[in-house]
Amino acid sequence: MRPVYRASERGKSAERYQMLPSMAYTVSMKSASWLPFAVCIAASLTAGIFGSVFTIFNIETWYATLVQPSWTPPNWVFAPIWNVLYVLMGVSAGLVWKSERAGKWWVLGLFFFHLLVNSAWSIVFFGLHDTFSALLVIKALWLLIAAMMIAFWRYSHLATYLLIPYLLWVSYAASLNLGIMLLNP
Repeated sequence: MRPVYRASERGKSAERYQMLPSMAYTVSMKSASWLPFAVCIAASLTAGIFGSVFTIFNIETWYATLVQPSWTPPNWVFAPIWNVLYVLMGVSAGLVWKSERAGKWWVLGLFFFHLLVNSAWSIVFFGLHDTFSALLVIKALWLLIAAMMIAFWRYSHLATYLLIPYLLWVSYAASLNLGIMLLNP
């Protein structure tokens, strides 16, 4: 393979390589196009796995003994919804990462910080059995998601739209948290 340049391409991050006389492809020298998505999705799922460690051992024990609000879904609903939401979060952050606009690393820092707060809710609610403090954590999480949506808009409108189901689900989860706190003084 030998590099083939057009005069307008010299000095840019893309190089053309010719494999066969009739076939050319472009290789990006910045990074693989999937890498930002893989990193962000993996980080999101890792936060979910970390939080689930505290959840799994308390579902059948402590959580089962609580008086539940009438709008509580069956336990099996939570895992699939959260997995979809973690993937959407990762794709959303990946879109921001792929943006060429300046300042994206601060916004991505907000994303990664928000993952810590996301995991903290499971630790506080399921691990510590502290429904009041968990309500404070989920309020902070809601505010962080809203801030991310505002910040992501500058880099990708789609990134913001992908966070809407997450914000709605966390709003619903906050109502469950509040209901559990009030029904279990």
